[in-house]
Amino acid sequence: MNISTSFSRAIEGVDVWRRLPPRQRQKQVQMSVIIPTLQEERILERLLRHFDEETINNYNIELIVSDGGSTDQTTAIARKYADVVATHRAPWRQTIAAGRNVGAYLSSGTVLVFLNADCMPADWEAFWAFLCQWAKGEGPYALYAALAAPVVIAPEERITTDRIVHGVFNAYLSVAAKVGCGVGRGECQVIRRWVFERTGGYNESLVAGEDFEFFHRVRKWTRIAIPRPLLVYESPRRYRRWGYRRILWQWFANWSSALIARRSAAQEWIPVRE
Repeated sequence: MNISTSFSRAIEGVDVWRRLPPRQRQKQVQMSVIIPTLQEERILERLLRHFDEETINNYNIELIVSDGGSTDQTTAIARKYADVVATHRAPWRQTIAAGRNVGAYLSSGTVLVFLNADCMPADWEAFWAFLCQWAKGEGPYALYAALAAPVVIAPEERITTDRIVHGVFNAYLSVAAKVGCGVGRGECQVIRRWVFERTGGYNESLVAGEDFEFFHRVRKWTRIAIPRPLLVYESPRRYRRWGYRRILWQWFANWSSALIARRSAAQEWIPVRE
């Protein structure tokens, strides 16, 4: 099967490092934060250093970095902060979908938070406080089992085109989610563990479009919300390299192909690094 219904398969060809001794926690892990990486030495620490002991303990977080086989200092940086670092060592290239599944397999939380390495919650404390409440089954979105974040470019890097494109796109996703569509960008997706396991996780055969294809299946079990408190900033590096016209076309082609044909339109998703 392409979709990993047995998460033990996802770990094949992966080296696993665990923090020893483990962190002394006041409470059981509630949220497993899973960060997929590949050659992210220049940007990863900017995110990871925010996961200090206060954040970890206040919100009962377990931090997992799932690396696709970096040859730079990505995994060394990850080990300074994470509880678990998984590194792909097999000769085949790992998709980001497989990397996320590896992180899920190694996790112990009842809530899985998939957050890309080049993203940052716009309001750190509000982001985690909101998810902590939701994880307990409280708040306005308690009946939802999956959430996605609205995504924008950080104010200091934002240009007019960013504001227009992301404004329109976030509005579209918000409306689509409210009418019951399975939508949500992969920069930050949050899901209760039981739903993740029932859906079989991300489709590891997809090199792109895996985020929308995953939430398309998730909607069979729950509606999806895109709450404003989960707003995240993403790096504009891909938009600056390729331009919005090309990126938007790639998104449309890959998402359509993933949903209809269960395969990506692209043969390879080319990483863009700063």
